[in-house]
Amino acid sequence: MAKSNAERSEKAAAKRKSRGEEEIRLHCLPGTRQALAELMAWSDIEEQGEAITLIIHHLHSLGPVGALPLLTPPRHEYVMPENVSRKLELAFDREALRVTDDS
Repeated sequence: MAKSNAERSEKAAAKRKSRGEEEIRLHCLPGTRQALAELMAWSDIEEQGEAITLIIHHLHSLGPVGALPLLTPPRHEYVMPENVSRKLELAFDREALRVTDDS
């Protein structure tokens, strides 16, 4: 006799539990999704979970020294435009005059 969907789900859940399997959820923006899709296409991988698992294991195999540069998020440097800098200086000077006049 064929197993019901509930029986199959129960068996699969028991197998996952016995293996210590955990679900990891990933919410990502379209650019990240596109990057994952391209990585999967380059390596002919069809399952997202498989691709992410391989990425994690290969990155981990690099060790801390090799993996750290790949895990350092890019930092954006803000350079204040000259006109904004000048307006802030003028505002600071006005406030300094106001404070000294109030004394």
